Parts: sequence; C-alpha cells; structure tokens
Amino acid sequence: MAAQTRAVVSGQWLAEAIRCNLVGPKLRILDTSWYLPKLKRDPKAEFAQRHIPGSLFFDIVECSDRSSAFDLMLPTSSHFSRYVGDLGIGRDTHVVVYDTSDFGSYSAPRVWWMFRLFGHSLVSVLDGGWKNWLADGHPVTSESSAPERTEFKAAANLSWVKSYEDMLENMGTGQVQVVDARPAGRFRGIEPELRDDTLPGHFPGAINMPFTTFMDANGKELETEGLSKLFREAGVDLEKPLWTTCTAGVTACHVVLAAHLLGHPGVCVYDGSWSEWFKKASPEHIISEGEGKKV
Repeated sequence: MAAQTRAVVSGQWLAEAIRCNLVGPKLRILDTSWYLPKLKRDPKAEFAQRHIPGSLFFDIVECSDRSSAFDLMLPTSSHFSRYVGDLGIGRDTHVVVYDTSDFGSYSAPRVWWMFRLFGHSLVSVLDGGWKNWLADGHPVTSESSAPERTEFKAAANLSWVKSYEDMLENMGTGQVQVVDARPAGRFRGIEPELRDDTLPGHFPGAINMPFTTFMDANGKELETEGLSKLFREAGVDLEKPLWTTCTAGVTACHVVLAAHLLGHPGVCVYDGSWSEWFKKASPEHIISEGEGKKV
C-alpha cells in the first residue's frame, strides 16, 4: 500500500479503502478529536452520533500522562502500547487519523506525531479531516465496531520531546529556532487564551506561524510550494534545528507535519508548551503587548 509512507492521504483514497473492505488489522481509522472545555463540544458524544465508517475513537486525554499538572502530556511507552493495542493496532497496521474540527485539521497531527514518536511510521493524516469528508459526500455511520486487541510495542524517540529546561537553556544560547503555532493575537498577547489560568503572550525569540496558515481555505494541507513559502517568509531555515510550541503541544504538531512533508522529519515539540511556560517562567521571559505576568 503506497499510502503507508504518505503523511497525508486524501478522502478519496480513504473512501476507496473503506469501499474495498480494507479496514481491519491492516488499516485502522481513528477519530482523534479533542476540544478545550470553553468550546463546549463533546467529541465522544459526537463520535457516537456519526463518524467515518469503521473508525474508532482515540481519546488523547486518556492516552496522556494523567498524573501531570499539565494537560495532554505524553504518556509512557507502556501506556501508549496498551492503549493502541486495545484499538487493534499492531506494528504493521496503517493508521489514518482525522478530527472533526471546523479548521479541517486540529488535533489529528498531534496523534500522527505521537505514533511516529513511539516508533510507528505507518501513520497518515486525513487531508481536510471530517469537514471535507462531509463536504465531499463520503459515507458516515453511527455504527460502532469493537476491534480485537493486538500486541503493540512502542519504542519512544524522546529526543523529539523538549522540556521547560530545554527551552530555557535555548533562550540563553539561541541555537535552535522556535516556532509558536498559536493564533497571532494570542502570540502577541492581545487576544485571550482559551484557559482562564493563563494569559497570552510568547517567549523571547519565538517565531509565530499560526497552525491555520499551513492549510488552505477549505482546511486541506497546502502543497509543498506553499509550505516552503511559509517557512521562508517566517525566516525559518528547515536545514537547521527547529522546535515547536503552542498552548498544550497539540497544534505545534502542524509545524512538524509541514516540515515532514518538505523532507525534514525531525522537528521537536515542547510538550508543556505555553501552558507550562506561563506558569513557570519569570515575568521578563513573557513578552506581551497586553497585560503581562505579575511578579
């Protein structure tokens, strides 16, 4: 299956695979939708109502480090192995991830990145997600399927994950480029964060590339020429090391996906992202055009 090496697959390709009854141990489709509480959306309930035929729900809250003070931090290898094995995913399963966001793609690249981080490269993002699946008239269902448990052994590449300490050290040396994928207003500090305990702003040296800019008006991934232009205009050199951040390490993965599509697969993610940085950093390490952090 040629699509196994493709980071992005089309709705047309997936619809054909479903029509040919390929969904099973060799092909799993995951709805990876997740929303901040303020958006008042229940992705599990939405999934129960309708989803892509044969798909399973991947809960990124359940498949995270629940003991952490911060949301959606990466699970351990054993936790990931167990969770993914329960979904009937093995080492030779091609995984296709999508979400139901209005953007076209929101949380799906995070799960795409997680699979790759834990050593599973047979993973693709559905281009344009649920939004385009519906627009293109592909089938939907409310029927649920229960996969047979499979053995999955994760091998984490933790060099792709950056910590608060890593970010702090890099701020001193400036050796690595850092891209922040949040919307421009929150990056600048003039629009509120979606979390009540966090003010907007960014850390010194960060470059803003809002995650929505990697997609076209319909929510589909830009072609390589468009992606190259974005990085070029932002002053980011993909030949040099690059780390990415956002609010909770979710939309940061859009940067990883875009770089991967351009032949640069090693972009690292600051897992705690702004949620952690805002709580831990001293006020002078928070740059905002609005209200800053109080000493």
